[in-house]
Amino acid sequence: MLYDFADCAETTREPAFAWLSWPQKFVAKRFTCGISKAMSALRQSELLNVEEYLAGEETATERHEYLAGAVYAMAGGTNRHAQIGANVLIALGIQLRGKKCRPLASDSKVRVRAQSGDYFYYPDVSVACSALPPNQVWYDSPTVIFEVVSPSSENTDHREKRFLYQLIPTLRSYVIVEQESRALTVWRRTGDTWKHELVEGAEAILALPEIECAIPLAEIYEGIDETN
Repeated sequence: MLYDFADCAETTREPAFAWLSWPQKFVAKRFTCGISKAMSALRQSELLNVEEYLAGEETATERHEYLAGAVYAMAGGTNRHAQIGANVLIALGIQLRGKKCRPLASDSKVRVRAQSGDYFYYPDVSVACSALPPNQVWYDSPTVIFEVVSPSSENTDHREKRFLYQLIPTLRSYVIVEQESRALTVWRRTGDTWKHELVEGAEAILALPEIECAIPLAEIYEGIDETN
């Protein structure tokens, strides 16, 4: 089953198969609000299986997302994006020191298992509260995920990734961090449903009781000048 939404905004990107020496090149549409129904039009011979994707990532010079067989190169982020992500990682690291849960940087891939196939993303920050195989390059049991929004990823972070991340049984909170304002959109699992809230303002605090953390937004946006 492939998921889609009526009000999709679409982008066109070329899946990057150079590192696998694929004989075919094609352009696929990625719908930033969900999983592209256009993927169903791709020939099976043009899709990678999980093993091929993971093998390619070991030697790739840039990172790629994997969407049920289609592979997309990731765009680079700005210094502001990197600094906000680092602030989140540092704040979590301080509060989680000596505890069961551990924060992971953006090098850690998260695997999502959906009816339409498997998906691999590189969240900006994630938190794992279960044991992780030390030599494995992905995991599928995050408790919290943070994504820092970029102009090019806004629809993807708010729609595609939100929909897929919410399929992860262990996930309790998905936090979308704005760059241009001091504001977070927090999706929380409540029983069998998800509810969202807006946390904003210099004095606000992001509460994450599932990992026993409370992070002031002042720490998340430390050193960030809103005027630039």
